[in-house]
Amino acid sequence: MVFNPEWHKGVIGIVASRLIEKFYKPTIVFTRSGEFITGSARSIKGFDIYDAIDNSSGILEHFGGHTYAAGLALKPEKLELFISNFEKYAGENLDEEMMTPEITIDEELDISDINTKFFNILKQFAPFGPGNMSPVFKSNNVVDTGWAKVVGKNGQKHLKFSVVQTTKRGNPVSAIGFNLGQHYDKIKQSDPFSICYHIEENTWQGKTSLQLRILDIKFPNPDQEDQGS
Repeated sequence: MVFNPEWHKGVIGIVASRLIEKFYKPTIVFTRSGEFITGSARSIKGFDIYDAIDNSSGILEHFGGHTYAAGLALKPEKLELFISNFEKYAGENLDEEMMTPEITIDEELDISDINTKFFNILKQFAPFGPGNMSPVFKSNNVVDTGWAKVVGKNGQKHLKFSVVQTTKRGNPVSAIGFNLGQHYDKIKQSDPFSICYHIEENTWQGKTSLQLRILDIKFPNPDQEDQGS
């Protein structure tokens, strides 16, 4: 749980989702809104954050949501009690296995199939969010085209690169992996690897293009290769 009275109420839900992606723990982001403190909550698989908040319903002004996303408001003097109640509930209902990140793949996709027409079809399923999450695709046997680099500020290391598939013909597609800069050296080795990702639009200097937002990268296991598996 994090709190800053200066944060804009309209972005705390997005921040909570990003914190989930980085730390994979149930998250509530609080800010000040008039006379109340408001919070936006996001959760992980197996942990009902609505029930966790409902556990403190007696000290809240109002709340609502569902298993994986919720919002709440309370008086400032009730915040410490709410935090204590929430942490107690989490301690009793969370275990280490639940906090191991999982990515559900919706479909395997060839890089060569990613184009504007395909993306326009995807957009017809929007808006995406809890209950209708943005689809996650997987592509195997991809390689960096040679332009991989690590970007970021204040110690952040994001991996920016472009990929093609060794088994298919097609144009390279740009990709970015937030907080995945540790994979740079392996990416540069030119050995094929697998990626899972969302497809999104990226606008830079007035030009919009498709981009893969990489969720994870899987490299071949040398031990398995030695065993011929």
